[in-house]
Amino acid sequence: MLSRFLRNTLNRRDLFKGGALAAAFQSLTGRAQAAGLNIGPDIYESIGVTPIINCKGTFTIISGSQSLPEVKAAMDQASRHYVHLDELMEGVGKRLAELTKAEWGMVSAGCAAALSHATAACIAGADPEKLQRLPDSRGMKNEVIAPAYSRNVYDHAVRGAGAHFITVRTKEEFINAFSPKTAMVMILAGGGDNGPLGLPALAPIAKQHDVPVLVDAAAERLTIPNLHLNRGATLVAYSGGKCLRGPQTAGLLLGRKDLVQAAWIHSAPHHAIGRPMKCGKEEIMGMLAAVEAWVKRDHDAEWQAWERWLETIHTEVMKVEGVTTEVLQPEGLSNNSPRLAIRWDGEKMGLTGQEVEKLLLEGSPRIILGGASGNRGAGAASSSLTIMPYMMMPGDDKIAATRIREVLETAPRKPITPPAAPAVTINGQWDIEIEYLAGKARHTMFFEQDGATLSGSHMGEFLQGDVRGSVHGKEISVRSSHQYEGTRVGYEFSGMADGDKIVGTVDVGEYGKGKFTARRHKYGQPGGPVRPVKNV
Repeated sequence: MLSRFLRNTLNRRDLFKGGALAAAFQSLTGRAQAAGLNIGPDIYESIGVTPIINCKGTFTIISGSQSLPEVKAAMDQASRHYVHLDELMEGVGKRLAELTKAEWGMVSAGCAAALSHATAACIAGADPEKLQRLPDSRGMKNEVIAPAYSRNVYDHAVRGAGAHFITVRTKEEFINAFSPKTAMVMILAGGGDNGPLGLPALAPIAKQHDVPVLVDAAAERLTIPNLHLNRGATLVAYSGGKCLRGPQTAGLLLGRKDLVQAAWIHSAPHHAIGRPMKCGKEEIMGMLAAVEAWVKRDHDAEWQAWERWLETIHTEVMKVEGVTTEVLQPEGLSNNSPRLAIRWDGEKMGLTGQEVEKLLLEGSPRIILGGASGNRGAGAASSSLTIMPYMMMPGDDKIAATRIREVLETAPRKPITPPAAPAVTINGQWDIEIEYLAGKARHTMFFEQDGATLSGSHMGEFLQGDVRGSVHGKEISVRSSHQYEGTRVGYEFSGMADGDKIVGTVDVGEYGKGKFTARRHKYGQPGGPVRPVKNV
């Protein structure tokens, strides 16, 4: 309600709040608004979901961006006709080439899909016999060389097409990594562009071997002429629902015409590995409309608006005693906007940055921030919040400014006190049963305790990693991180110990939460046996 008021928007629900008038309106429409989905400004609230004011930036988990009016209009008009998708992509590809100065363009079902299609094209080309076999790439060129800094969680999109990564850490390793099986070089934009393993350094070597270079520039601003293609990349992939403010389920692949066209053959509606990654006519035309709008948008005016919004928030929070702010400038093309850091001494205030962040996200209106620091376990004195205006909408600055000041001024204070001394000893080997949302797993941990500090190892069914944690009273908190390919699986265990048993919950981030029960192995003393782990 507050967000709607502060945005100065008035909808039919506001107009018809009066009892008799509301009843008459419901009689005319044939249903009460609470009866189900309300296709209007309160569409999410009508099914019990509360929207968020985005002071964080372009992140898929919080729905990326709000599409431009031109995009919405294009999608609506596209939905009103039938069209042959091959003919559509031919026309769109040509127009994207004209707009971006690339050889050719293609719309995909998000940037990750663009990576998959591009990889499949580099492995199998447009050969129908090969494309039917993917992801079984045996007998094909299926190796992808990548600098270590480019390995990340999105590698799955590349590996899923049948690729095998060769990770390099030096230029010499890169040169020696090429073989008759090399299909592609993969580079993550922004990580080390100007270093010894950056695109300008590696592209000429790849060209000597006639190996295409794919750049993942998902959250970056679209540059015209394209920065990465000009530096020697063969292909570059973007998210459509981030900077470009196109459809959330759209992405963009630009570059060499034959490979982009082959990537389309691997995509739906064709019967290949990309068939599950369908992109409809609405998303295709919405994505084209977003690129058309990008070349016309007043980017300087947008930047000035972000600065004004940060100034609004700065002015309001500076009314709180002990608060300071600083404007931080961007360092790359992803989430490319200024940010506002709000800082205070959490020990003096009795309120930490992470506590404020939680109150803002769980309060009303709901606000998600670009980060927070300071918790009761460590670093409370250096408490801070970060405001990212990149995806804020007009009026959000006033809402955020008021709400952040209110929380800083009125949230309950609690002195920062030392944690309780350990009341249990956790040394030894523990056998753990984890119950996930679906399925169970058996893990093993080996702990060494030094006062309140825990260290050791955590072995899953396939992966393993170091563990760090603490004991306060009978409360156990431990974290571990298991690497697989370019990503890591993180675990946060929290539980209560009672003799040789610990019961609690495990947080595995985006994969949800589970319950765990740990029992001390009867031979689980320092130096005791542990279960071997498979090598992956």
